Amino acid sequence: MATLSSSSSLWHGLSLRGSQSGSIARTRAPPSIGCTTFRRSFVVAASSGFANENREFVIVGGGNAAGYAARTFVEHGMADGRLCIVSKEAYAPYERPALTKAYLFPLDKKPARLPGFHTCVGSGGERQTPDWYKEKGIETIYNEPVTSIDIEKQTLTTNTGKLLKYGSLIVATGCTASRFPEKIGGNLPGVHYIRDVADADALISSLEKSKKVVVVGGGYIGMEVAAAAVAWKLDTTIVFPENHLLQRLFTPSLAGRYEELYKENGVKFLKGALIKNLEAGADGRVAAIKLEDGSKIEADTVIIGIGAKPAVSPFESVGLNTTVGGIQVDGQFRTSIPGIFAVGDLYDRIARVEHVDHARRSAQHCVKALLSAQTHNYDYLPYFYSRVFEYEGSSRKVWWQFFGDNVGETIEIGNFDPKIATFWIDSGKLKGVLLESGSPEEFQLLPKLARSQPIVDKAKLQNASSVEEALDIARSSLQVEASV
Repeated sequence: MATLSSSSSLWHGLSLRGSQSGSIARTRAPPSIGCTTFRRSFVVAASSGFANENREFVIVGGGNAAGYAARTFVEHGMADGRLCIVSKEAYAPYERPALTKAYLFPLDKKPARLPGFHTCVGSGGERQTPDWYKEKGIETIYNEPVTSIDIEKQTLTTNTGKLLKYGSLIVATGCTASRFPEKIGGNLPGVHYIRDVADADALISSLEKSKKVVVVGGGYIGMEVAAAAVAWKLDTTIVFPENHLLQRLFTPSLAGRYEELYKENGVKFLKGALIKNLEAGADGRVAAIKLEDGSKIEADTVIIGIGAKPAVSPFESVGLNTTVGGIQVDGQFRTSIPGIFAVGDLYDRIARVEHVDHARRSAQHCVKALLSAQTHNYDYLPYFYSRVFEYEGSSRKVWWQFFGDNVGETIEIGNFDPKIATFWIDSGKLKGVLLESGSPEEFQLLPKLARSQPIVDKAKLQNASSVEEALDIARSSLQVEASV
């Protein structure tokens, strides 16, 4: 995990999977420094399958960033016999978003399973199965976390005491889930957190026996897990302290539309609620959530989705700046220590961009900078999306995308049947757009609008009779901007 820092304000409030306050984005990354967040802090020792024991390139971590970095090494002809990936997990890098979506569907709803979502299928690329890494000559070492690093000797030590020599090191260790303290029941059987396949498998085991599910958190995790629980036909409640779902991004009106959809699917909401502790039943498993007002909610399965923390512990003792919410890097993802890079979730001094799209792009940019003459600094357009209720038999599948900056005043067009669009306008410029149930062509328009930030006729946009008309108005503004 790296962190971009700058004297200018950027990316305020982008941690959509974390605590929710403030707006989503400010300006794009400045030209000098950046930041990235670990996808997982694990590294493993070498195997004897490769002649080169002094590995030229080592990637620590096994998530999206590692997979996309590996592909970029291959594209530059620098992977075969030179690259090693070490990970805490037992699997080749995979597309992590699946874990809170289709992976949680019951068996009769055609759930996602590996190898179906190995990287890089999430961006339309080739599926990088374990055999792919073998074919490309990439050494992969699993199930052995890195516990320390010696920057003078350029070695990593794993939890079994093995040493792994590196030439250039890319840290892609990601985050760990924020947890409730043990003293308030955060580790009770039946309480779940989701960051990897093992977590998702444990949750599925609970869902198979569950009757009452409580999801804590009104962000991405909460919305996606609750939608998956509907497929199991379980009594499901979402509890969160904010006033509405996804408060960092959704306007109250937009959130209300989604909340009604969830209620139509049987999901209950408890908003503005503060949790005091989780209570165990006679069998030792979680049985209820006790709120600060003294009331209780029965639950035999609880999923906590309240954000994440950077997994930086093996690297904190060697002088890397981790005070900014990750490892501080420059615009090429270089840390303050020569030969060490960090990629993953993006940070500035205030908040982070913890999103799969950034993990992919930061990894690609970092490797290109390492292997080629690329000198331009990382420039990332904020992008967020979600897909819910996509299981077989669902009455309505939901897919929205957001690009840009959620600042200024908003204009909402459409009746959510099924389309709706929200436009953010600041000083006459179109700063950000969210679209629900758009066509592929309409979704392709969104990043163009967000990057160009054209001047739009607000009155004309407000009077649009449909989402399609509103998007045409925005497209016309884009064309006018190009002709000036």
